[in-house]
Amino acid sequence: MKNIPFGKPVINPNVVPKIKKILNSGKLVHGVYQKNFEEMFKKQNKSPYVTTVTNCTSGMLLYYIFKKLKKGDEVIVPATTHVATAHAIEATGAKPVFVDVNIENGSINLEEAKKKINSKTKGIVIVHYLGFPVNIEKLSYFRKKGLFIVEDCALAIGSSYNNVNVGNFGDFASFSFYPVKHITTGEGGMIISKNKKDFLKILSLKSFGYFHKKGLKKERYNYDVKDCGLNFRLNEISCCIGESQLKDFPKIKKIRHRNFNLMKKKFSNIPEITFMDEKNKKYNPNYYAFSVILNNKDKDYRNNFIQKLKNEGIGASVYYPKPIPEMDYYKKKYDIKEKFNNSKIISYNSFVLPIGQHISKNDIEYIYQKFKKIIHEKK
Repeated sequence: MKNIPFGKPVINPNVVPKIKKILNSGKLVHGVYQKNFEEMFKKQNKSPYVTTVTNCTSGMLLYYIFKKLKKGDEVIVPATTHVATAHAIEATGAKPVFVDVNIENGSINLEEAKKKINSKTKGIVIVHYLGFPVNIEKLSYFRKKGLFIVEDCALAIGSSYNNVNVGNFGDFASFSFYPVKHITTGEGGMIISKNKKDFLKILSLKSFGYFHKKGLKKERYNYDVKDCGLNFRLNEISCCIGESQLKDFPKIKKIRHRNFNLMKKKFSNIPEITFMDEKNKKYNPNYYAFSVILNNKDKDYRNNFIQKLKNEGIGASVYYPKPIPEMDYYKKKYDIKEKFNNSKIISYNSFVLPIGQHISKNDIEYIYQKFKKIIHEKK
């Protein structure tokens, strides 16, 4: 039996002597690797202003602090996303307002989102679910309404629309480098801002609200603060790993595309399932996983299916266990009555299979054969 985990970081061993050097130097933050990592990301993603953060969640929270979100404000959010997307809004006192998603690719239904706009609405968060970019062409409506647009790119680094990478369509974007993501820094993230003035303020808020008065050298003993910022800085060891991952990124992306397309070719022969895909050639996803919806089945069947895969040594995951508005905290606090039917299908009838850079062609064949065996089992 094989052992195929859903996610497994593949880190180039050439980082080991570099990490030893960092440890021996004593300079564990604000070093050359942070600068290199940020500059490389900026160049690869073709983005104007970028900086590292501790994780994707802190990146989004940082922007909401900058925007001075408060109680009484509302931000539109897809019902299908990691709960962190909503928590970052909730932490400011503002209210996340949930919208169902499209079943074809899990992205927010922007036509439904339009109906949620009112005098309290300050912005909208778009999540490029599993690497599938949202309908970029419809974002102009929200901008005309005066709303800020945040891109949650946690699962979508390298995805693009019309050859423009995600993260460059909104006012702000946040990326995740958690271990099972396309690339990792152990834990960490990157944020993008389009506006230089906004970026400089965000940069200050990322480090306690520090600033240096004109005429004074930028020394540790010369700083002052004029905002209540926090500490969302990323350390040198993480940045060293991140730099290495970005160097390998073209290869990583190529492997993921190959694996997704192999999965697609094989699983197209199984009528009992539906899988997410992008048919519009303007959109070029950097696939995160292969999402399978079990047609006309329930949550128990799905959970048992995942367990049977696990028994065969195959790791699968669920993105995500519940639509956020069905999670106890949000359901009780906001007394949410809406159905969010597509989000429910994704949460209760689907799961994702691995296509990461640790997955070989032989692994895909093994997954396919075991999947077929399980789905054709007689009750």
